[in-house]
Amino acid sequence: MLSIARKLERKPTIQQDVLALVMAGGRGSRMGALTTAECKPALSFAGIYRNIDFTLSNCINSGIRRVAILTQYNAQSLLQHIAGTWGFLSNQLGEFIDLWPAQQRTDDNWYLGTANAIQQNRDLISQLAPEYTIVLAGDHVYKMDYSELLDFHKKHDADITVACIEVPLQEGSQLGVISVDNQHLLHAFQEKPKQPFPVPGCPEHALASMGIYVFKTDFLLNALACDADNPKSSHDFGHDILPWAVKQPGMRVYGYPFFDPRTGKPAYWRDVGTVDSYWRAQMDLLDPDPELDLYDSSWPIIGASRINLPTRLASDRAGRPSLTVDSLVGPGCLLRGAKVDHCVLSEGVSLDSNALVENSVLLANAHIGCGCRLNRVIVESGCQVPDGVEIDGARDGYLSTSTTGGVVLVNEQTLLELQGARVQVA
Repeated sequence: MLSIARKLERKPTIQQDVLALVMAGGRGSRMGALTTAECKPALSFAGIYRNIDFTLSNCINSGIRRVAILTQYNAQSLLQHIAGTWGFLSNQLGEFIDLWPAQQRTDDNWYLGTANAIQQNRDLISQLAPEYTIVLAGDHVYKMDYSELLDFHKKHDADITVACIEVPLQEGSQLGVISVDNQHLLHAFQEKPKQPFPVPGCPEHALASMGIYVFKTDFLLNALACDADNPKSSHDFGHDILPWAVKQPGMRVYGYPFFDPRTGKPAYWRDVGTVDSYWRAQMDLLDPDPELDLYDSSWPIIGASRINLPTRLASDRAGRPSLTVDSLVGPGCLLRGAKVDHCVLSEGVSLDSNALVENSVLLANAHIGCGCRLNRVIVESGCQVPDGVEIDGARDGYLSTSTTGGVVLVNEQTLLELQGARVQVA
């Protein structure tokens, strides 16, 4: 714990009047088999992190030391990670990262939506009595100083502030899209529209909600109570709370544009809610000058590995050396005469002689057999790929675990399909 604390060289102003609520309870159905056993926020990222580590690191680096994580589905590995990694805050100083599982606190329902999840915990929020509440997602990858977002919210005396970022117009149909005036006042909101409205003067881009909201806490609790009494509501921030708030006379709803202060361009932010976006975001880390800098000591991302072993690159019995090119390799990996090119390897991955893996993500404890040829794949945790298997995501779209973006999720089902195809050919 002490070593983690020492990484926090930056000494931010502690935001005593703020509570952060991190949403980590969704089913993650768009991630396919990756979320069969664990939730999206708990998925491995960049070899040594979990998705949620980016949001939690942003909180700590921004001086927000009162954080509650709302969990529901497949939360066990997330609970273990939080307990083992994020217990260094001081309860005596009123600092905490708490887990708020669905407990049917207000009625007989589990969490019905993002707004309902918070509504069911309104008594806990009231006990803490924060002046401001910031709502965050646990499955987004980015670095943001939330203190600047809070300053913007206070300066504009906003009831709600929505963090937003410019995205390509076609991506707007997968996100909430907003429209703001010259004073950043939000006057229209569309949740996953088929035809997103473009940014004025920039028809190729839309202004998308990042799923980050700051509320005056009193306003939030009142809005949630109104939403709870609406039988037609789906009890979701994007579908219900924000569209309702924008239409109310006198409501002060603002959009906070998220830009990189060094370049003046939209900052790096990725919603890793699909297999393709999860793969792409990890490939982004391998660029020669990645937009998301994991080596920035002024804004450390905190994570913890479950393996305390070094990575070893060994030659095989034929003397063939192992080689890694433009890759991230987590702890405890073992390569025996294998080549890895433009890949992210999580902890405990092993590759045998003459294996070649390119443009791929290998999750914890995956094993790649001799002579395998893998390209544009995500190999699931613990998956044992037999000798000689060849899979190319750009070519093998017939596999049931392939994606529209040309990536194959490799698991036991994929290997059975490949075995069946070989039998038919024979």
